Amino acid sequence: MGNRMAAGPGDSPELRQRRALAGHESLGALGSFLPGEDHTPGLRRLIRDSWVRSAQMHANPDRGEAPLAFDGEELEEYRRHHPLATIMPVIHRLLVQPSHDSGLLVAVGDDVGRLLWVEGDPELQRRAEGMMFVPGADWSEATVGTSAPGTALALGRGIQISGAEHYQRAVHPWSCTAVPFHDPDSGALLGVVDITGKEAAVAPHTLSLVQATVAAAQAQLRVERLERAASIPARRRRSSGPLRPVAGSSLYRNSLQILGRDQALLSIAGRTITLSARHSEILALLSLHPEGLSASELCILLYPGEGAVTTLRAELVRLRKVIADLDPSSVPESRPYRLPTELLPDAGQVLSCLQRGAHRIALQIYRGAVLPQSEAPGVVDLRRKVSLLLRDAVMNDGSVDSLLQYAALPEASDDVGVRTAALKLLPPRSPRRALLVDEIEQIEAGQSA
Repeated sequence: MGNRMAAGPGDSPELRQRRALAGHESLGALGSFLPGEDHTPGLRRLIRDSWVRSAQMHANPDRGEAPLAFDGEELEEYRRHHPLATIMPVIHRLLVQPSHDSGLLVAVGDDVGRLLWVEGDPELQRRAEGMMFVPGADWSEATVGTSAPGTALALGRGIQISGAEHYQRAVHPWSCTAVPFHDPDSGALLGVVDITGKEAAVAPHTLSLVQATVAAAQAQLRVERLERAASIPARRRRSSGPLRPVAGSSLYRNSLQILGRDQALLSIAGRTITLSARHSEILALLSLHPEGLSASELCILLYPGEGAVTTLRAELVRLRKVIADLDPSSVPESRPYRLPTELLPDAGQVLSCLQRGAHRIALQIYRGAVLPQSEAPGVVDLRRKVSLLLRDAVMNDGSVDSLLQYAALPEASDDVGVRTAALKLLPPRSPRRALLVDEIEQIEAGQSA
């Protein structure tokens, strides 16, 4: 019934609002939605799917305001070092300044839906404080349900949410348009840009305006990175291989890519190198223990059986030389062994997203198992933890697309459970059913051989 009454491009705003309000009556009566059942006839598909996710993540439609994730000095410190800080002048010039007299707010959030900046019409800002649409507040789908910032991040594309299409009833007087912000070099998700207000916030041209602003900001970020890269002395570029724009400070994030690869990519101060397998393991463990590890603790996590501390110290000496060529200020300290600067591992990003209920973002980041060939006990535990938590999140998601995306991963090549779950959710006439049935039969035949 939902497909026959699905909202189309010609539906009037008034009709969409009536259908959304009717859906909220169903939501109020049921308290949750079951995957595959349509309790919201006529509601736009992306809104209905988002409501289902919101209900499954126990977001409360009657919650009056978003929770504050951080504020004060913690917020200021986080914003100062966030990669999006450097493009705020572009956002301010193209969106914020024109919005002061147009009854609109401009918000910029991080990759898990926490708002970092909220600027624009002063009167509207004061009113938005009533629902905690303020810097530091958590507007992810897992927390407040369907909203433009959180749902744009969950889907990975620009969207518009109008009035009663919001999952949280306190947000029904508002409408918003949001577009994810991706790293112009790596493609990694950095955050989201949002316009919030009344009807003008979801005008047909608003989505194009936000998309154009994001594109301009991405171009500016790339230019500033290239300018910084050009300032690195030629001697340093020759000594450590090719130069690539990467994460760190307000332009970059120092990062460690350990998913789906046996040798990690280390990115520090605008440069990237490939590490040896052992150095990959050491940095993976240190990056996940920012408080530091003693020599004996690191040995236990690094070496199967009994590991010699002298062997570990020799590896650390070599690792320090490698990192010193990139950035002397990032050389690991000792007693305990720890990293003096933050190093963001992609596996840590996945875990953070899963903990916050942002499993679709986690699935986008996930590129495969953590250092697949490593036998270091600490790495094996991390690999198992990330893989199991991601699979559980996908199985509980109730989304065919998430299940099929996970099934395409090497570690899910023989996972009958994931394929069976997807098969149950596919419509009877879906052409994808035959492929799934064939895959399940081949896997079961191979297991019984």
